Amino acid sequence: MDTQLWLICFLTFVIHLIGTLAYSVRIAGVRTRRIAVSFALFSILVLVSRTSNSFLGPFLAKRVESNLAGTLATDLLSDFRWLLVSASLATIAGALLVPTFQRVFCRAVEHFQVHRSVPKLILHGFFKGGLSFVKDAATLPAAPQVSKPHNSGAVSWSILLLNVGAAALWTVGVFAALYAGALDPAVRVTSSTLSSIINGGATIMMAVFIDPHLSGMTDDVVEGRLSEGEFRGAIVWLVGSRLAGTLLAQLLFVPSAMLIVFVAQVL
Repeated sequence: MDTQLWLICFLTFVIHLIGTLAYSVRIAGVRTRRIAVSFALFSILVLVSRTSNSFLGPFLAKRVESNLAGTLATDLLSDFRWLLVSASLATIAGALLVPTFQRVFCRAVEHFQVHRSVPKLILHGFFKGGLSFVKDAATLPAAPQVSKPHNSGAVSWSILLLNVGAAALWTVGVFAALYAGALDPAVRVTSSTLSSIINGGATIMMAVFIDPHLSGMTDDVVEGRLSEGEFRGAIVWLVGSRLAGTLLAQLLFVPSAMLIVFVAQVL
């Protein structure tokens, strides 16, 4: 694995790590009863994710172009497999960090409520005891939450299966579009713009089914119709289904790329 591939894997890891940690923001929101502030502060990390994503696409496109030109001898399929592995590892890391991150994020929300300044919050986090608090707050997920999380029916199996599918399609979309260009170089420019064929399904599932259900659960906790323990259990299953989706992406990758090639040729 060369340096460029390590960098691309790192960017993929960052993107999926932040995507997984988004679940812990909802836990922090219901604990502090500051859901809007929680999402506003999390947008700072979303910026990091979007910045990583803005570099990921060009780096991958350059790698495909170099391979087609013969200036870089590499097995592209193997490279993309490693990227999908990075996405799975990031999801596992995010799952392990959820308890720590939600504690730290609760502290950040409380600090922001007092000072109402993001720059002050960032300075506090890095220079005024924030790092020591992270060390003190570090903890692994509780065993009961992992072993018996689905005991309330807060999240249905249909939502979990939809989350698996959405995570798989979202993980594979851009990668499949770029790999499609390597399968048929004659339509590689068209293929690179067709990731929405795959991502579109994930977007629909997230917007129509998953996000509204998760938002409803969040409101239920705030209004007392659902306990925080039951909500955390549901989050464990949602994170697990996201991990299953990144693993399923390994199976969907080549068929998705072939579908994009077909559409590009027909257009």
